[in-house]
Amino acid sequence: MTDAITAERAVPEPLLSAGAVYDDASGGGAIASARAFTADFLAAAPIVLPGPVAQERVDLAQLVVSELVTNAIRHTAGPCRLLLELGRDTLEISVFDQEAAAPVPRGHDPRRIGQHGVEIVVAVCESVTVEPAPEGKRVRARLSLLPEYADTANPPGRRSS
Repeated sequence: MTDAITAERAVPEPLLSAGAVYDDASGGGAIASARAFTADFLAAAPIVLPGPVAQERVDLAQLVVSELVTNAIRHTAGPCRLLLELGRDTLEISVFDQEAAAPVPRGHDPRRIGQHGVEIVVAVCESVTVEPAPEGKRVRARLSLLPEYADTANPPGRRSS
C-alpha cells in the first residue's frame, strides 16, 4: 500500500492577481496610488467574473488597502508590496513589509483620534491574518465581494410601509 500526501492551497488559485511596490518617498502619493491600483484591478474583474464588482465592495477594498499600506509606510522601514488576488467571490489583499512585529489592534476608544486602521480592517473583512515572511511579515485581509444589502431600511422579507 502506498500513502500519498498532497498539498493543497487553503485558498484556490486566484482568478486574477497583481502587485505593486510602494514607499514613503512619494510624499503621501503612495496611498492614493495604491487606492487607484485597487480600483483599476477590480475594474478588470469582469474579465474573469460574471460581471462587475459592486461599487460598495470596490470602496471597501480601497479603504482596506489604504489602511494596510498606510500602516506599512508609517510604521516600518523600507518599501511595502501590495498583492491583490481575486477569487470567485473574495478579494485577498496582502501587504508585505520589512517589520517582523505584527500590528497591534487597540481597544475601541471613540475619543482617540487616529490609529483605528486595524480596527477598521478587522470590522470590514472576513478574516485578517499576519504571517511571517522571509524579510518581515505579510498582513493578509480577505474581503467578501458579495454585495451587502444596499437598502438596509427594507431588507429582504420585510415589507416597506
